[in-house]
Amino acid sequence: VNFLVAGIGYSEGGISFDPAVRLTNANIKTDLAALAYARVLDIGGQSAKFDLIVPYASLNGTADYIGQPVARDISGFGDPKLRLSMNFLGAPALTLDQFAGYRHDLIVGGSLQVSLPIGQYDPAKLVNIGSNRWYVKPELGMSKGWGQWTLELSTGATIFGENEDFFGGKRREQAPIYSFQSHLVYGFSAGIWGALTAAYFTGGQTKIDGVRGHDLQQNTRIGATLAWPIDRRNSIKLHASSGVYTRTGTDFDTIGLAWQYRWGGGL
Repeated sequence: VNFLVAGIGYSEGGISFDPAVRLTNANIKTDLAALAYARVLDIGGQSAKFDLIVPYASLNGTADYIGQPVARDISGFGDPKLRLSMNFLGAPALTLDQFAGYRHDLIVGGSLQVSLPIGQYDPAKLVNIGSNRWYVKPELGMSKGWGQWTLELSTGATIFGENEDFFGGKRREQAPIYSFQSHLVYGFSAGIWGALTAAYFTGGQTKIDGVRGHDLQQNTRIGATLAWPIDRRNSIKLHASSGVYTRTGTDFDTIGLAWQYRWGGGL
């Protein structure tokens, strides 16, 4: 089965920029559109998936930099992301007819995502849409079903490459960011489902030309998702999230809407 996903989103908050940049009193709004393609795979008899995400963003806002007011208004493509996900236990590759009789119990799987540093980036500017560096993100997760309820737990690490052309021609390094997430999902009738999410992120301390910054990230976020099918091929998903506690980094609110189209695999 193939998936095509198009989505739009909105975020606004006090901090939506690189924590290595010494900005204060920031108020930045981001409008995001994304196009994603995913394909379901059979790897060694287990279900797997490959996906590609291409984001496009419009960013504008104001902040203070070393006590002076600055502003930014920019649009462009972000860094595209590639990911391979695979289940190791509990989710064999099935045909559409076989899947109709499948019952979710315990599933264990993992994924590896790579971000390509080809998005919009200007080293003379404080805030950009792209990051001008690679990153890889391995994740491990599990889910357990109880009737209409499903509990999902995952952990991962985002490992960054260097940005050798950071603001002012500096070299930027960043320690890995470690993440822990949980999702409580409830399946309603007619294929509708909703989920509550809690996430915690820590790490990510930076170095600029070898000088360590005081920007260790420790952030907690909560969110909610509601998805409903329109027909066999189309579905819509609404999601929102907000920061609960932020030391550095992800103090913002988001709301988004996504449309998904499926084809192939006997649909």
